[in-house]
Amino acid sequence: MNGTSSQTTASGLALDYARVRAYSLELVRGLSAEDCQLQSMNDASPLKWHLAHTTWFFETFVLAALPEPPPAIDPAYKVLFNSYYVGIGERHQRAERGLLSRPTLEEVLHYRQRIDQLMQQVLSDASQRHSLAALVTLGLQHEQQHQELMLTDLKHHFSCNPLMPAWRTNAPEQRSAIATEPYPYREFTGGLCEIGASDASFSYDNEGPCHRVWLEPFLLGERNVSNADYMAFIADGGYQRPELWLSDGWDWVNQRQARAPLYWQQTADEPRHAFTLAGRQALKLEAPACHINLYEADAYARWAGARLPTEAEWEHAACNAPDLAGLFGEVWQWTNSAYLPYPGYQPAAGAVGEYNGKFMINQMVLRGSSCATPQGHSRPSYRNFFPAAAQWQFSGLRLARNP
Repeated sequence: MNGTSSQTTASGLALDYARVRAYSLELVRGLSAEDCQLQSMNDASPLKWHLAHTTWFFETFVLAALPEPPPAIDPAYKVLFNSYYVGIGERHQRAERGLLSRPTLEEVLHYRQRIDQLMQQVLSDASQRHSLAALVTLGLQHEQQHQELMLTDLKHHFSCNPLMPAWRTNAPEQRSAIATEPYPYREFTGGLCEIGASDASFSYDNEGPCHRVWLEPFLLGERNVSNADYMAFIADGGYQRPELWLSDGWDWVNQRQARAPLYWQQTADEPRHAFTLAGRQALKLEAPACHINLYEADAYARWAGARLPTEAEWEHAACNAPDLAGLFGEVWQWTNSAYLPYPGYQPAAGAVGEYNGKFMINQMVLRGSSCATPQGHSRPSYRNFFPAAAQWQFSGLRLARNP
């Protein structure tokens, strides 16, 4: 974490805490205990675990840092709900989170309630609020990350059910409408540019330090690639043409027998459909193409006679041309940049320093935000990252070209 805004260091921090924590509960409204127990693959976690882990974060990093910390709600939670913080101690296996029928959902909700009571007591004390503001803000940003993961994970869980259940009546991933005219580009002159977080508002440590990069002139798409655009790639045999694919990507295509983005469905006698957070729906052609991995994004770009942008190009464009459509709130946009530290990067001291830095290997950067990203949790310098094969996030693409 690099900083906190004036809003979060003032008395409004208690209101921010209540708002963010309440939204997590809103996401599970209407779901059963069985729904919240599902774990459909190793990369996804049960919603019950997300609710508990985000609570564990405040208990472990905020309340335990008090001069007189309160007793642990349950000592077993230190292990059950630790994700990857080796410095904290032992962790339950990620692949076995779905086996944790105990504690029950009711007990996890009680755990949240008790920690919230303790946190509000802390936040009502001006001196404690000031000294812990940075950690509390990090905890809230962390919970917002998990709120998006709750939706991506739930969608994958539900997609494995032949009943194709719905989370809500409207599908957020199908709301946006993209013009279907030929793909437009905007020109950027490049030059010596500054990249990275530099203001006083919150940013993760991986967003800095702010530094200079040289950019050659480039073109960046005015919009994200649409479902209609991507269907043309499929119709032209995109998944059967090895010349379009990275070597690892072609291996992935053949191992998975991939023929379309994740959740796309089609039978011989009906138009193409997609599984959404609102259940099975007809594919909206003008919506942004979604649930595409890096391999698919790169292959599409080659087919289109283009390429993926670097993360520096994307950030420069987002800062200087914020009117570009769909930078935020549609899909995360793959870049061709590996997730690596910026010059001069130093992780935070202690276990909280494990948040980002140790993952700077075998990951690729995505920029922007998606339809599932909580409001206020996006900025031009934000660096999301996932392995190249990951499809279950709300990920799409925006093309770039050389002039």
